[in-house]
Amino acid sequence: MQTTWIVSANAGRARIFSEADPAEPLEEIEDMVSAAARLRTSEINTDEVGRTAAAGSSHNIGGSEGVGFAHNAKAGAPNKAYQPAQTPQEHEAEQFAKDISKYLMDAHQEGRFQQLVISASPQFLGALRMYLDPHIKPLIKLEVNKDYTHSNGQQLREQIREQLQAQRASKLQ
Repeated sequence: MQTTWIVSANAGRARIFSEADPAEPLEEIEDMVSAAARLRTSEINTDEVGRTAAAGSSHNIGGSEGVGFAHNAKAGAPNKAYQPAQTPQEHEAEQFAKDISKYLMDAHQEGRFQQLVISASPQFLGALRMYLDPHIKPLIKLEVNKDYTHSNGQQLREQIREQLQAQRASKLQ
């Protein structure tokens, strides 16, 4: 029988459950917590965003306005002081998505699961999709853009079953 792993995640926590037998309760096999989730915002935000951050500046990102015009601006290349428009929280969420992706890839190579269900908060689901290995993506039988990290195994299973039934019903129409 195929083992299905159910990943329930958000930017701070990922719970991974295993379902080998639909008649048996889900087994929680991993509870990953982002290192950044344990830190205060002041510990993550070590510096203020600089004057040439992409979010608040039209200088130094390829424009031709006065002071910020760099020698490489005509090519659209940023100068050395350029900072991408990404908050420290977004950066930490991406790092966590990479950690989850690596964990799933290692477990798949060990043959620990054959199918995957992913349930994640909408923003984090996008980050997770971006970093999932191409070998893992075909194993996904369902994606749910909801955060069920606080649900127990039985509640999570019920939510997943409802989503699978809705998916099947929409395919029949």
